[in-house]
Amino acid sequence: MKTITEKGTVEEFTIAAPQLHGDKNIWVYLPAGYDANNLGYPVIYMHDGQNVFAQPETNNHEWHIEEKLNDLHSEAIIIGIAHGGDKHRIDEMTPYPNDTHGGGHADDYLDFMVNALKPYVDSHYNTLKDKSQTTIFGSSVGGLISFYALLKYPEVFGNSGVFSPSFWFSEEIYTFIESVDKIEGRIYLMAGDHESTAMIPDLERMEQLILERVANARQIQKRIIHNGHHNEKLWRKAFPEAYRWLMQV
Repeated sequence: MKTITEKGTVEEFTIAAPQLHGDKNIWVYLPAGYDANNLGYPVIYMHDGQNVFAQPETNNHEWHIEEKLNDLHSEAIIIGIAHGGDKHRIDEMTPYPNDTHGGGHADDYLDFMVNALKPYVDSHYNTLKDKSQTTIFGSSVGGLISFYALLKYPEVFGNSGVFSPSFWFSEEIYTFIESVDKIEGRIYLMAGDHESTAMIPDLERMEQLILERVANARQIQKRIIHNGHHNEKLWRKAFPEAYRWLMQV
């Protein structure tokens, strides 16, 4: 199914996700002019596809990404991945378990992304396949897994958009980065100053660990938004700046 927007197009497909014991619905934003040329495009993989792209049932909880991309004259393909719903979302997007909230199976979700979804996208769309042209992006636990993915699959993901990351979920994420000698990718960190009391301290703690492992401080960008709360309003407001930095436009 294809929906025509003002400048780009959004289409959907379903793909088998045996790692997650089911199927995944995927949304694809194709930039204006995509069908008229054979150019290769960078790709941004975004979690929580139901909220990233316009859906009637999530109208008050979405990023309005199509409109943002059209306003930005986007020259990137955006892949929105449906989350696993109330039952599986936490499980899929957290690399380590939490004593209260469970979770801890992000490796299965990333296995699906790296070994099923990305090969499908690269074979069906005009993508630039190199890691420098491949970004992973999300908010909350989606921000957590986007950061984790950059560390775990540095040969696949060259850029990471990390909004309001749930670093509080498990102390092991800090242990993991401490085991990493060098970070080659680029990371955009963003949080609001009216999220949880731990959000900014956690972000700054992780920022310092990142800075100790990058060759150049310009690999990391941090943005704290005044009066920003933990919701889609903050994330859609912050998206254009993050997009420009990550896409270097």
